[in-house]
Amino acid sequence: MVWTLNFAAAYNLMWGAWVVLFPNHFFELTKMPLPNYPHLWQCIGMIVGVYGIGYAIAARDPLNHWPITLVGLLGKVFGPIGFIQGFVSGTLPLRFGWTILTNDVVWWVPFSVILLRAYRFHKTPSS
Repeated sequence: MVWTLNFAAAYNLMWGAWVVLFPNHFFELTKMPLPNYPHLWQCIGMIVGVYGIGYAIAARDPLNHWPITLVGLLGKVFGPIGFIQGFVSGTLPLRFGWTILTNDVVWWVPFSVILLRAYRFHKTPSS
């Protein structure tokens, strides 16, 4: 759990910094049109980076800081839902989904395992 959360922290901090400092780079790599409002993309990078700080805090005591992991998992579930909606409506190309795989989907199982372990840890035994 500690390793997973520390890795998530480092990943989110690096990804967030990349997007904030180089907002057009992802779009250039994927050969997508550059965004009209790169500061909105940079804002997403800032949010992802802030999640990284939260994961670093949760890594110090994963069983008691489970709410941070829960909030992270929710974001990692709702993000792909938003992507699917954008793809189906034609506003996002499929290649934008690379961000969904690396930022969201890969974390579903490890974050769910952490939350399951925290639940079991805090579960009150029945009499």
